[in-house]
Amino acid sequence: MSKVCRIVSLIMILCLLCASGGSAFAVGDSLFSFFNKSDEVTISKDEYDRLKAEVDSLKQFAKLAEIMDVVDEYYYEEPDKSAMLEYAIWGMLQGLGDNYTFYYNPKSWKQMWEDDEGVYAGVGIQMLADFTANTVTISRVFKDTPAQEAGLKKGDRLIRVDDLTVTAETMQDAANLMRGKEAETVEIEVVRKGENIVFTVGRRVITVNTVESTMLDNQVGLIILYDFAGDCVASFTQALKELREQGATALVVDLRDNGGGWVDAAEKIADLFVDKQLLFYAEDRFGNRNETYTKDGKDDIPLVIMINGGSASSSEILSGSLRAAGRARLLGTQSYGKGIMQYVVPLSGVDGDEDGMQVTFAQYFMPDGQVVHKVGLTPDVVVEMPEELAAEYFELGDMTDPQLQAAWEEAVKLRQDEKLGAEAADEPADNEIAGETDWSFSAEDLLPAWLKM
Repeated sequence: MSKVCRIVSLIMILCLLCASGGSAFAVGDSLFSFFNKSDEVTISKDEYDRLKAEVDSLKQFAKLAEIMDVVDEYYYEEPDKSAMLEYAIWGMLQGLGDNYTFYYNPKSWKQMWEDDEGVYAGVGIQMLADFTANTVTISRVFKDTPAQEAGLKKGDRLIRVDDLTVTAETMQDAANLMRGKEAETVEIEVVRKGENIVFTVGRRVITVNTVESTMLDNQVGLIILYDFAGDCVASFTQALKELREQGATALVVDLRDNGGGWVDAAEKIADLFVDKQLLFYAEDRFGNRNETYTKDGKDDIPLVIMINGGSASSSEILSGSLRAAGRARLLGTQSYGKGIMQYVVPLSGVDGDEDGMQVTFAQYFMPDGQVVHKVGLTPDVVVEMPEELAAEYFELGDMTDPQLQAAWEEAVKLRQDEKLGAEAADEPADNEIAGETDWSFSAEDLLPAWLKM
């Protein structure tokens, strides 16, 4: 047995003994006794079987040490063991078959938090991965950035960044390559309408705005929420407040191509529009159910939410839950269908630098049990974007955007419908006009209250 394998085997034995509180064991009937000098700890056979299963599981990792021994002995160059370990971690997580569970090395961990802060040195694009087609598409080109100036457009399919072939699986690597020192350039190749186009794009400091807002005609406000990250909750709340102060009596929220982000941001924004009630619930593999509720206090403004195939995750939580609560009408096209949630977990670090991982821990459902994962949300009003306009860049509030025009019309209609409904509710019933008492009742009224549903 090699030195590394002997060490791993010793560690596994120590793990078993330390977890059991002793240094040796004896078999007696159905109990197993562990001794530590004068102390004796007795555990059940079930506990012993559990510990043995854990050790059997750990033995599988001895294969990694065995492979490392072979590389140490035979590889023709000095191996980079740190790189080997990192790829081993990636490979282990790939074995789950879940594209949303993955490892952040120190560099990507740092960049992930830079993304959340919204300030970094890069080219100024937002990307969307399609793991079914294994492609990456530009979902947003930030205004006044090197990417916009170079001519990159929303809808371009990324196929190469420098020497890296871009796929859904390598999107993070592509993002890393597009980051870097200011003034340096990166080569980006895209496919646009069947044509391959190569751009040389410089890098500079990018400041990402997560929210934009404006007033449309007829007292309809518009808020575009690009990402559930950074200060998006505070920015959204402030935008709503300002639109209300400007006289907005209906609201359009644009979540098109918003790929999601922090779930708690979606919860807090939803809380602006509903009183205390079930927003959504999540279930893990053990059947544990966690319910998320909003708090009392809401803005009753009539609400239309725009979605499309790029609206995913937290976008679907926000739009789906507000529709389920009767607070929003959805307009656009079918959403992406990411109905699972991830924890972002810091790990022990590498050579003093922080690293981490994200792991899928639950699937979420709408309050009525509606499944979102791999299905998506079907809008109440379907409005397709014409193919010739799919890659068009529309300025904020540009009503030549046919989906925005339709959403504005729907908001005006919804406001009128709610106004008529409120007026009808205020009108006295016929039997109340003359001060009469209604003594009529139905058979249901005779049933015990606990039978009514």
